[in-house]
Amino acid sequence: MNETNPSDKNMADRNPETAPEIKSNDLHETPTAVLRETVPMAALREFFDRAYPTVMAAVQQQNVQLAGPPFALYRGMPTDIVDVEAGFPLAAPYPGGGDGGVTAGMLPGGRALEAMHVGPYETLPETYGAVMARMQAEGLTPGNAMWEYYLSDPAAEPDPAAWKTLIVWPVA
Repeated sequence: MNETNPSDKNMADRNPETAPEIKSNDLHETPTAVLRETVPMAALREFFDRAYPTVMAAVQQQNVQLAGPPFALYRGMPTDIVDVEAGFPLAAPYPGGGDGGVTAGMLPGGRALEAMHVGPYETLPETYGAVMARMQAEGLTPGNAMWEYYLSDPAAEPDPAAWKTLIVWPVA
């Protein structure tokens, strides 16, 4: 009898051949409009639910063109509390103004490692671990900020297994 063991599927999910591809990239500084707060990790979803519409409204009010998908930038190594900026990259610097505490920001330039995470947000630490392992293997020092571009809209794609998040972790 040749039955499939349910644990075999879990092993296949962790197969190194399906590990995220990690690329080195030279980034250019990118202006942003953001809402920045220090937030408990457990309250991130509520922060994002408030931040993205607030930033979008402010950007539209100022007639500034978006230059990419929504992102969240984390300063320092996330713990139970995170220093986070949520917003959008812009084609030109954000002039300020608008309601809700939206400010101009900047995604830094320089060398970074990038990895595409496919799956639910709860499994992002696995992809971050792979990026950290690559940095250690290459003798690189991680920068003190990292960010995620959210390439999937959970409202449009209800299956978390299909969500795509680009992790960008600059090298110090």
